Amino acid sequence: MAAMAAKPLAAAAIAQLEADGVATLIGTVVNPAGLIHAKTVPLRRMGSFADPGLGASPVWHVFAIDQAGIVFGETTGVVGDQRIRIDLGALRILGDGLAWAPGSFFDQDGAPDPHCTRGALRRVEDRLAEAGIGALVGHEIEFVLVGADGAPLPGHLWAQYGLAGVLEHEGFVRDVTAAATASSVAVEQFHPEYGVNQFEISLAPQPPVAAADQVTLMRIIIGRIARKYGMRASLSPVPFAGSVGSGAHQHFSLTRDEVPLFSGGDGPAGMTAEGASAVAGVLTGLPAAQGVLSGSILSGSRMQPGHWSGAYACWGTENREAAVRFLTGGDANPYGANVEVKVIDPSANTYLATATILGLALDGIDRGLALPGEVAVDPSSLTDAARAEAGVSVLSNDQSAVLDALDGSAAMRGILGDPVVDAVVAVRRYEEHNYGQLSPDALSEKFRLAWSV
Repeated sequence: MAAMAAKPLAAAAIAQLEADGVATLIGTVVNPAGLIHAKTVPLRRMGSFADPGLGASPVWHVFAIDQAGIVFGETTGVVGDQRIRIDLGALRILGDGLAWAPGSFFDQDGAPDPHCTRGALRRVEDRLAEAGIGALVGHEIEFVLVGADGAPLPGHLWAQYGLAGVLEHEGFVRDVTAAATASSVAVEQFHPEYGVNQFEISLAPQPPVAAADQVTLMRIIIGRIARKYGMRASLSPVPFAGSVGSGAHQHFSLTRDEVPLFSGGDGPAGMTAEGASAVAGVLTGLPAAQGVLSGSILSGSRMQPGHWSGAYACWGTENREAAVRFLTGGDANPYGANVEVKVIDPSANTYLATATILGLALDGIDRGLALPGEVAVDPSSLTDAARAEAGVSVLSNDQSAVLDALDGSAAMRGILGDPVVDAVVAVRRYEEHNYGQLSPDALSEKFRLAWSV
């Protein structure tokens, strides 16, 4: 029945898209290494792309970031075929004759593929719904503008969050904003960041899968506009060794029966009991989750105290050095109280990062975890003894240890599934094995554009 229903839907959509000037459709998937892969079809083939989908090898799940590597496994080898099906409900027009839609992996019989990262987030979203919990997620996208070859751009006028950065790249800022609006992406703010030629875009909160889809769409928009101006957007966690890194922070809020869990309660910072347990679940699970949230070979260089990367495993209201930052509701925060997870960086697969955070939050609620005390100061200002007494630790920047923790985590395997965890560990260990001996400068140069589009 689903196949029968998809064809007239696609036919009607094709007619409208043709009237809007669309000739080519891009479908994308995001693999465990954070790479965005794509197939394109003429618009008339849109129905087939949606159902039964286009063929793809299982090795798509284990392509590595060095442009050549494949990490073969028992279920991710040269034998077999899968189908990528686009989600027509999420289709957006990019302009210049192009449209885009996110895709998911299925097997030849139409069953969801367990390696699919978008499918992993869908499963977590469904579990939340079954538990009676609604979730919204808002993403931040940080990137550094570089030359077409990855070389640094002049920065003599740049100041931290300065107006000069906007004026220096005003055409880029204007065109990205216009393209986002035309593609129905709600941009909350767009501003220069701390690093030279670094920008941040904040997106309006959406349901989890839709929010992650928007990150891919926005990366496409940013990449297309950067090309128009002879630039590229580096989405590396550390584009230049020794400089400011880039994050991919996620904000999330939870409700039960449309009642917020992070406000209106008598718990810490006004949280309800379930809200506090959700935050405790995230905080408790961070050491095992790092391999998903910030597991690339460059991620450890960013995970340093004093870099606003959330290197301290603690939580605090408006504390930018805490791994988990709590934002209270009120007139200045119209979306209400929410939680920001700061350890995520752009090398992460957005779908898996969101699935991890929400899965840990749900686990915290299910187990009724108690939230540790709030840290209301910069953790660096505390003595070692005071941090130990408060239960505050520094998250590891040793990527081998980070991956070992992920590999051995029953909780993470329960949230994402064994195939996804195995694939993440495989591609990240490939990075460590093949490039772990490089200097920070060589690493940043080699992978400056690895996650760019």
